Amino acid sequence: MTMITIPLSEERLAQLRIRAEQAGLAPEEFLRCRVEHLLDRPDEQFRQAAAYVLQKNAELYRRLS
Repeated sequence: MTMITIPLSEERLAQLRIRAEQAGLAPEEFLRCRVEHLLDRPDEQFRQAAAYVLQKNAELYRRLS
């Protein structure tokens, strides 16, 4: 597994620790889960956009026929 280091201000680190504690996770695990969620999200947005385009094209094709 590859490790990434990011700089955080003391204020942001404190916020991270609070959120991680609320989730019952270590800060590193909390961030890993959030990054995975973020990386999965664009695929869902693409699927929604593609479904919208297909729906609009289907309506257009019905009107043209």
